[in-house]
Amino acid sequence: MEFDWIDCHFDLKKVTPKEVEEVFEDPFSIRLFPENDNSGADARYFALGKTINNRPLFSAFWTDGKQYRVILCRDMNDDELSFYERKNAEWV
Repeated sequence: MEFDWIDCHFDLKKVTPKEVEEVFEDPFSIRLFPENDNSGADARYFALGKTINNRPLFSAFWTDGKQYRVILCRDMNDDELSFYERKNAEWV
């Protein structure tokens, strides 16, 4: 998995590239894909996961299957964290 950090639209000092990559490597992460097939090359995907230090992060990203470009990454809000925890509890 390769990340493209050029022209990042969020502060890489608040959320480091290492933390973002940890979320994508989280075995319990949840990835949400667009519902319609008309999205094409501009489709945006979402990921909810935790870092090694247990920091819950929400990411919006684009991928071509080889490279990932993270458009936004921030701490999960309460609703997102609740969804993440509920879905993970269902899979256990």
